Amino acid sequence: MKVIDHINNANGKTLFSFEIIPPQKGSSIQELYDNIDPLMEFKPPFIDVTTSREEFVYKDKGNGLLERRITRMRPGTVGICAAIQHKYKVDTVPHVLCGGFSREETEYLLVDCQYLGIDNVMALRGDAMKGEKYFEPSKGGHTYATDLVKQIKDLNKGKYLHEVIETSNSSDFCIGVAGYPEKHIEAPSMNYDMKWLKQKVDAGADYIVTQMFFDNQKYFEFVDKARAAGINVPIIPGIKPIATKRHLQLLPQVFKIDLPEDLIDAVSDCKNNEEVRQVGVEWAITQSRELLEAKVPVLHYYSMGKSDNIKNIASSIF
Repeated sequence: MKVIDHINNANGKTLFSFEIIPPQKGSSIQELYDNIDPLMEFKPPFIDVTTSREEFVYKDKGNGLLERRITRMRPGTVGICAAIQHKYKVDTVPHVLCGGFSREETEYLLVDCQYLGIDNVMALRGDAMKGEKYFEPSKGGHTYATDLVKQIKDLNKGKYLHEVIETSNSSDFCIGVAGYPEKHIEAPSMNYDMKWLKQKVDAGADYIVTQMFFDNQKYFEFVDKARAAGINVPIIPGIKPIATKRHLQLLPQVFKIDLPEDLIDAVSDCKNNEEVRQVGVEWAITQSRELLEAKVPVLHYYSMGKSDNIKNIASSIF
């Protein structure tokens, strides 16, 4: 079932969803199940599964020589989505990236999703490769998420890369895209960033999920600007509870977001990361309650690891 249908069928009720990352190569999928199990009582209609792009690793060949190889440390997104749908009977949303994939590889991935009964995809440009300052598309790949959305939309019409296939069994993916309440890291202004978001929606995106934010006012202002720009699809807020003191430096550095002074002070006063996790949970609960009162379509949580803090938040909200 499509994410947009879940939202429409909820009749104004706010839904619960979360996002997970694939385990590293060599790890068991049971680790994911152990983190998903405690959250299923809150009846998520869909679960997002991230995709990591390729990265360079160096193998010591001896004599001071290093061999550079390209690898993916967390493969298996589509397989994990299929496994989750089979085990939990819940819809999944694989993240599809521009970075690290050619157009042909993207088409093959989408065909696999169609065969597996996966109805939703999140279309993202992705980040620059680790160690590189700027994003560079893979050879034969897309530069912008807008073009990726167009490819997915074309496939829904039976338009493959090299031919048009007359079929009654074309794909029908529901397409999600990312939005940035504090603007994308590379955007020179919020208005410029909003123009790009409008292009993604005009190209066929069905809904938007925001990057994490810690001040709800930024989300509300973002939604107002989007509506003023003619963007009328659902805008789902993304929430991440702070879990370590290191997040005070890491999150602003990586995502170029601001943290409220009250949150900074509360985390700084903590004696250990256990206290930090509790502060993060309490802050996210306060955020979630205000967003729930505003009747947002979905509260989407970035779990990214252990799920105990997400369970504590959801227990107070749903």
